[in-house]
Amino acid sequence: MAPEMATLHIRGKELKLPVLEDSFKNIFVDTSKLHPTTKICTYDPGYTSTACCESTITYIDGGKGVLLYRGYPIEQLAEKADFVDTAHLLLYGELPHEKQRKTLEEELKFHSTVHEKLIDFYRGFKSDAHPMAIMVGVVGAMSAFYEPTDGTKWRDPENARKSCVRLIAKMPTVAAMAYKSSIGQPVVYPRNDFSMSENFLYMMFSKKNEVWKSDPLLTRAMDIIMILHMDHEQNASTSTVRVAGSSQANPYACVSAGIACLWGPAHGGANEAVLNMMAEIGDVSRIPEYIKRVKDPKDNFRLMGFGHRVYKAYDPRAKIMRTITHQVLSHLKLVDPILELSMELERIALTDEYFVKRNLYPNIDFYSGICLRAMGVPVAMFTVLFAVARTVGWTAQWLEMAMEPTPPSAAHARSTKALSTAILCPSPAVPSRPDCEDADDDNKPVWPTWAVGKARQT
Repeated sequence: MAPEMATLHIRGKELKLPVLEDSFKNIFVDTSKLHPTTKICTYDPGYTSTACCESTITYIDGGKGVLLYRGYPIEQLAEKADFVDTAHLLLYGELPHEKQRKTLEEELKFHSTVHEKLIDFYRGFKSDAHPMAIMVGVVGAMSAFYEPTDGTKWRDPENARKSCVRLIAKMPTVAAMAYKSSIGQPVVYPRNDFSMSENFLYMMFSKKNEVWKSDPLLTRAMDIIMILHMDHEQNASTSTVRVAGSSQANPYACVSAGIACLWGPAHGGANEAVLNMMAEIGDVSRIPEYIKRVKDPKDNFRLMGFGHRVYKAYDPRAKIMRTITHQVLSHLKLVDPILELSMELERIALTDEYFVKRNLYPNIDFYSGICLRAMGVPVAMFTVLFAVARTVGWTAQWLEMAMEPTPPSAAHARSTKALSTAILCPSPAVPSRPDCEDADDDNKPVWPTWAVGKARQT
């Protein structure tokens, strides 16, 4: 069967362009050879109508409010999985069976410490340096501490995989140390008897002269926050990581570039902007004044944390984040004017016809900002925490690109805002089990029962 072609008529010429279809039957026109063969370029600021790559990692349907990691609905992963399960899924393409999970968990714990010389970097920053500034510098410098030094070896499959695991493992430690340095406290080293999220909270909030007690609900809340932020298709920072990687830069430099992009208030800094807006409003009694401003077309005031560029229905992550936020608030029994103000804003947004008609629902940034504040995470660390979680997605995306037979080069590409999408390719309906047939019963891999069958969407 001949491939389907689209016809472009331009200045008396007729050009044939291949038509592509992804695994969800979305249609794409392949213009990759348009300029090389005709010297005609497409113009698409912000990549609003352009897929920049083929990927099997994440899929979003903004109109239906769908977010899938490797075909699994985000709701299912947030309910049933944890950090290690989801990291394995994004990085390797399948949920881990028991042995695979144990292997990755042990690797993450083994690599969670950082080189002592790297800790010296923290002493070189001003005491009031923003933690994101520290993150950009320290993560970029990690390539000086971890082999291989030969740039051509980064694409060796095992070197690439190890680099990704190192980045995921060390990022909570690097982030917590950035926070401790910014407030003048001694850094805290990770513990191998804690989970990833538990370790992050421990390194953030424990002090050497006090006994720190883990809170299971807050640990689970942090796990869910991490899962919800791990990946989100070809957003600005992920595209930045891929563009940097297209020059065959090492993964530490690529992730550092992603962190720099994430720092922007239009991307990772959105939940910080929510808290700043609430501080500006100040009191529940002033909410009607600001709601009036939102509805005034002549007023430039924006209600941060409501609506989403991608999701035209309710953001599926926001539904999950709303539940865990209310659980955290109820658990901690906090009395906080800002939290009271946020709950009133939420009530108005869910009932006011102006917001409902325009699909201006509270988004994940709205709820995550409230939840993190309640958990004691300072505002300056909101985007840092986002970077810790998104490192899983960044490394998965970098690894997918690096392992392509001929990685694309964007070295000579025109400047874009890199807000793009990807063609999602088919992936297996359930995790492959090549070692099950001949395995002894005692060593047979055991997959989580919820991960098998019709629950996964492909």
